[in-house]
Amino acid sequence: MEWLRLAFTLCLFGNSFAEQSGHDRFGQYEHPNFNTITVMKQIRLGKFAWDDCGAGADVAHLSNLTIFPDPVQIPGNLYVAASGATTEIINGPLQVNLTVNKEASGRWIRIPCLDGFGSCVYPDVCFLLSQLIPPGEDCPQPLTTYNLPCHCPFKKGNYTFPETPFYLPYIELPTWLTNGMYRIQALLTFKQVEVACIRIAFSLKSS
Repeated sequence: MEWLRLAFTLCLFGNSFAEQSGHDRFGQYEHPNFNTITVMKQIRLGKFAWDDCGAGADVAHLSNLTIFPDPVQIPGNLYVAASGATTEIINGPLQVNLTVNKEASGRWIRIPCLDGFGSCVYPDVCFLLSQLIPPGEDCPQPLTTYNLPCHCPFKKGNYTFPETPFYLPYIELPTWLTNGMYRIQALLTFKQVEVACIRIAFSLKSS
């Protein structure tokens, strides 16, 4: 689940997470059953849809992703549950190629990579994770509770992220992230070999 959360964070909030420190890098853990992702503008996300766009030979597949309520009001509560599996050990360098498209006049327009936001390539997620959470440190909650990893390599097996609540406060959006429908694809590769592929679609309305 860690790579799913990273993909979601990258596509919406770009590199802002890299400026955080300590165990708050992945959110301020205020209560055993409540996490806080640090964000800053009132928005509404809805019409969620997802699919596993990976090939049959991919070593990682997402079998379930649930995000509710739909729409999500920000600031407000968000509940996330996910599950997936890997058929082999996944190690770095693990590249993420993020593609962000926005619907405009019935057409899908690719959003370019601007200052770490949009359709960007992240050469090594394993390195990013080691920078965010130095090796030897405990993984942040709720990953520790669910015995989920936060560093590479990711072991072969099944991964489950049970339904978990997060509180999302205000978020400051990049200028291109205006009202409309969006589709985001995260393609993970290891030495140019596809590892996993996930697509997410949603609508956005800010105020």
